[in-house]
Amino acid sequence: MPQPPHEPHPNHDRGLEFDLSTLVSRRSLGMFLGAGTAAALAACSPGGTSGTGSSSTSAAGTPAATAAAPSAAATSASATPTLTRAIAECGVEIPQETAGPYPGDGSNGPNVLEASGVVRQDITSSFGTSTSTAEGVPLTVTLTLLDNANGCTPLAGAAVYAWHCDREGKYSMYDSGLQNENYLRGVQEADANGQVTFKTIYPGAYNGRWPHIHFEVFESMNNATAAGQVLAVSQIALTEAACKQVYASAGYESSAQNFPRTTLKSDNVFGNDGGIYQLATITGSVAAGYAAGLNVTV
Repeated sequence: MPQPPHEPHPNHDRGLEFDLSTLVSRRSLGMFLGAGTAAALAACSPGGTSGTGSSSTSAAGTPAATAAAPSAAATSASATPTLTRAIAECGVEIPQETAGPYPGDGSNGPNVLEASGVVRQDITSSFGTSTSTAEGVPLTVTLTLLDNANGCTPLAGAAVYAWHCDREGKYSMYDSGLQNENYLRGVQEADANGQVTFKTIYPGAYNGRWPHIHFEVFESMNNATAAGQVLAVSQIALTEAACKQVYASAGYESSAQNFPRTTLKSDNVFGNDGGIYQLATITGSVAAGYAAGLNVTV
């Protein structure tokens, strides 16, 4: 049984090397492929088409491959401004990270991916035998998936499994009292623009980690719901400004105490580069809720 969030699990997010030596399942190989192999797999992903482009510079100042306009088969006629910007800034693949000790994907204990009801946009409540709802400040998360091996075309038809802790830093399916809950976990299929959206609550902060959201990218919905091969395993870093605002609100008292103890640079997942490619863009307020967005190149 995992330790309470205020005393981090001793094996929590210790990195890919640790996961490789401890997580043994039919999915282990797919989950921890290197970035280069993930890109090769992405070349076979649905929605991927060849494209030519010129070099550009992303908002982070990193050279990025700018693809030619995606074909009609890859993206809809009403491509969003978010997608247009994502394509222009594409070129750096999302860093591969540990799935942590609480993935709920069959690699470390229970498997929610094969459960009926896991494919959903609103992940705030449990499904199946429980209908409990996780309380907290509303958060909408949108990921834009791009195929780096095919000119940064949208990964239409790919799938994302996302999960995170509740406002007290606890994980459903694992922490004491939450073993029969599966809220804050769900799967979505990418649309024609390569985008998936989840409605959830703002995660809490616990000792030893910067506030984050875990996710896995699959080649297709069938792969996701069958716990199949994974194209990418990574995490979304939440912004300091939004965290300070949320953790000052009612219900996040433990997060307010834990948050100052870990910085992006000291975090054992984001610390190597400060989460530059995983830091979400976040807008909103405690009263109205927040919206977070991240471009995910695989």
